[in-house]
Amino acid sequence: MAPLVASQEELERRRLVSINPETVSNIPSTDFPGHWPGESHEWALDKFKEGFKVEFHQNERFEASFSLIGLDASIANAFRRILMAEVPSIAIEFVFVHNNTSVIQDEVLAQRLGLIPLKGSVDGISWMSWFKKPTEDDPEGGSTPSDYNTIVLRLDAECTKNPDADPNETDPRKLYNNAHIYAKDITFHPVGRQEQYFSGDNAIQPVNPDILVAKLRPGQKLDMELHCIKGIGADHAKFSPVATATYRLLPDIQIQRPIIGDDAKKFAKCFPRGVIGLEPVTREDAQKNSEYEGHEGEMKAVVRDAFKDTVSRECLRHDEFQGKVKLGRVRDHFIFNIESTGQFESDYLFLESVKVLKLKCARWKRGLADIAR
Repeated sequence: MAPLVASQEELERRRLVSINPETVSNIPSTDFPGHWPGESHEWALDKFKEGFKVEFHQNERFEASFSLIGLDASIANAFRRILMAEVPSIAIEFVFVHNNTSVIQDEVLAQRLGLIPLKGSVDGISWMSWFKKPTEDDPEGGSTPSDYNTIVLRLDAECTKNPDADPNETDPRKLYNNAHIYAKDITFHPVGRQEQYFSGDNAIQPVNPDILVAKLRPGQKLDMELHCIKGIGADHAKFSPVATATYRLLPDIQIQRPIIGDDAKKFAKCFPRGVIGLEPVTREDAQKNSEYEGHEGEMKAVVRDAFKDTVSRECLRHDEFQGKVKLGRVRDHFIFNIESTGQFESDYLFLESVKVLKLKCARWKRGLADIAR
């Protein structure tokens, strides 16, 4: 029997996940061999290249939004998980407290310091090696701090009275010197080859210098040495280079029957601004669709930009729209949003996630080859 050829309309229908008032249907993937009788859905590189596209919507330094079209959900989700948990970055791991007379306990202060996002030379961070921490089974097996695996920061601050302050002043930041300790008070001390990579604007420093670390009063002092190492988000959230890495499926809105007049205005209010537009009914509309006859000049609802929709299903709650609108999502159109914590630029982060996935695939391929021997 000759293979069947699905129409373009049928292929488009298969791409949509249906959004119903209380359920979601047509969820499972169907593009695999044997699902559709007489059709071949074997994966092929050339076919993938024809259908895969990348569209950028926003590409700022610390936030990027783009679409990956033609991917399977498993691959898109792999990128998201890798961005959060497997792209390496640096953070404060060891805190050596020489003196802490503030009201904040040592361990609480160390936790606050570890969560401060840091930035520096991207090449330098890539040059750094992993620091192996000792374990209970092998307490002597950890790495020795060196210039290639440890970055040293210091926090030295003491609060004193400001002799020039007004006697009636009540603001402690004016009454005292160093009343508030911020991330900008953390200083970087390069050693060895670190001076080649981390210098000038590329020096290791907090992304946001105004993060409040502690509040001091006269006589209180902080004297701490902070060691930064390379890590991944799977070990601790402080190593995650993204504040958020999410994706959503492209919304699909189909107006199947005319929505006219006051109903059109009400319909537009069911969606975020800009999703639904109002246009006058023309004579050509009446000729193409008999339901428009006698409504020339009235306003009709049209889909203007489904990309902005949040798929709230609000329109499905109203009886007057029953049978007139169909909501869905395009199953292979993933709209990514990546927000960097500041250590790396957002588009660089996604390329790093691709690199990590390639390495994982290479290891898996080697493992299969070893099994086959």
